[in-house]
Amino acid sequence: MSGHNKWAKVKHVKGKLDAIKGRAFTKIIKEITISAKNGGGDPKSNPRLRSALQAAKDANMPKDNIERAIKKGTGELEGVSYEEITYEGYGPCGVAVIVRCLTDNRNRTVAEVNKIFSKGGGNLGQPGCVSFMFENKGYLFVSKETNPKLTEDQVMELVLETGCEDFKSSDDGFEITCEPSSYIDIRPKIEEKGIKVEEGKVTMLPKTTVKVTGQDVVKVLRLIDTMEENDDVQDVYYNYEISDADMEKYAAEA
Repeated sequence: MSGHNKWAKVKHVKGKLDAIKGRAFTKIIKEITISAKNGGGDPKSNPRLRSALQAAKDANMPKDNIERAIKKGTGELEGVSYEEITYEGYGPCGVAVIVRCLTDNRNRTVAEVNKIFSKGGGNLGQPGCVSFMFENKGYLFVSKETNPKLTEDQVMELVLETGCEDFKSSDDGFEITCEPSSYIDIRPKIEEKGIKVEEGKVTMLPKTTVKVTGQDVVKVLRLIDTMEENDDVQDVYYNYEISDADMEKYAAEA
């Protein structure tokens, strides 16, 4: 997942920040709405809603937006009814891709997802064709830049104390994983120790990766970008492995 963190930063440098922020707000609002619809509007008894509210907090979303989204989910305000659909397929170089959508029009969404796969040099597959290559995990990224005094030994101790599963150290920071059901309770325990979590969510992590180099980097990242920019797409999970240098080169040329 370190590649994902790197690419997220690169995109924010090369992209229009207002557009990126606007898309993030839209996706979070939809997630809050469907979480409240499925599990109720009380975050204390709805872990998925708590996680969505944490994402809203991370994005500095205004309180009024959050409250309206909850009320639309619980039916207190009129709103769009969303359906959850997950698609699977392959990108260039055999990169496995999972696309999680929230949509009010299933036919439109499958047509658009299929089109993005096809134009991007990939193909939409059958349900289950790549999901076995991933595992559902709670994921937290702690940046070394914002936590400069944090050592690997301290992170190991933190993992053991909070009941996390494992961690990996990279040049940018520490990637911590835990059970999905534990994520929403573990994150505050980490932050209570004065450690800033740069990114945290329940996600799909690849069990194995596909190395992508050269001109194939452009094809793969362009497909992922286009998919993530679609209004019906909430999350895109993938198993590519791309070097920081290749990512930055693509960003400079895009």
